Amino acid sequence: MKLEAFKSGDYKQQYQYRSFSPALINHGWSWDDGRVSTLLEQATKALGELNAFSLIVPDVDLFIEMHIVKEANQSSRIEGTQTQMDEAVMAIEQIAPERRDDWQEVQNYIQAMNQAISELKTLPLSTRLIRQTHAILMSGVRGEHKTPGDFRISQNWIGGSGLQDAVFIPPHHDEVPELMSDLEKFLHNDAIEVPHLIRVAIAHYQFETTHPFLDGNGRIGRLMITLYLIEHGMLSKPSLYLSDFIEKHKGAYYDALTTVRISNDLLHWVRFFLNAVAETAKKGSETFQAILALRQQVEGKIVTLGRRAENGRHLLMVLYKKPVVTIMQAAEILDVTPRAANALIQDLVGLGILKETTGYKRNRVFIFEDYLALF
Repeated sequence: MKLEAFKSGDYKQQYQYRSFSPALINHGWSWDDGRVSTLLEQATKALGELNAFSLIVPDVDLFIEMHIVKEANQSSRIEGTQTQMDEAVMAIEQIAPERRDDWQEVQNYIQAMNQAISELKTLPLSTRLIRQTHAILMSGVRGEHKTPGDFRISQNWIGGSGLQDAVFIPPHHDEVPELMSDLEKFLHNDAIEVPHLIRVAIAHYQFETTHPFLDGNGRIGRLMITLYLIEHGMLSKPSLYLSDFIEKHKGAYYDALTTVRISNDLLHWVRFFLNAVAETAKKGSETFQAILALRQQVEGKIVTLGRRAENGRHLLMVLYKKPVVTIMQAAEILDVTPRAANALIQDLVGLGILKETTGYKRNRVFIFEDYLALF
């Protein structure tokens, strides 16, 4: 089917409301729009360059954890959480009580992504993996009573206070199993020739339109993009935080998805998605370049610490994963006394590597500010 000829689906009359029943997607796709071909080339090139960094950067896994935190934080912000990046890397006791619910949602996303990526080694991207990931995402947070890990067996809606004034009503729950089965088959159908970025763009639209869970659909749908790219070798590491682009262009993102349902304009959504991948991948490559430059600069400063340099390097390796530390945490990491840890941290503050953020005399928190700012 040509993208230009796509018919998104039909509205079906239910009791006192109409739900949208999307067309199935598991078939071949082609297009005549030259803009799609150009954007596909640009996005594929940018993604390849980003992936190259994850293959050649020394100790790349040190930095990937912050990429995951960035994606988790921005994807959660799209859904209304207010957690900032510095809070996302702090321990729960360092978070104000009234902000801990939002913080926990970000932590769940991080855990869900890490677990799903690990599962990809033995389990394909499938409805089973999607449900497992959803169960982790929704554990112990708002929405935990909305059947985590299970597709919905009741009607949901988007926008408004109920079905009568909803902005969009997804398909009836009886349709969800067939739609998700079709989506899973589409993701792995080797009999059709559809470029991976086109395939995952269409799959993301279909997932969000199906809205198979009672809650958490947006976050799972965006996480699914990363999992698909990793599974098919377009990313070796989860280094593409697409949610950052979507959060900054949230209105355009929702409009693009809505336009497909209202006007059958799948081309508009595909162009939006490819542009998002191209811009985000380019920004990701620039972030890796900035990380390498900062690392060289910081290690040059560490050399000046003399006998404390070795412990300074050790602490930095941990800070690249989580750029926030306390005196007691540093003492535990380095297996030294709190006094020795404090002396080292004061050296790092003096070198401009760490910055104290609380203003307290006790229970102080130090941030690797220049590194955190890159994300």
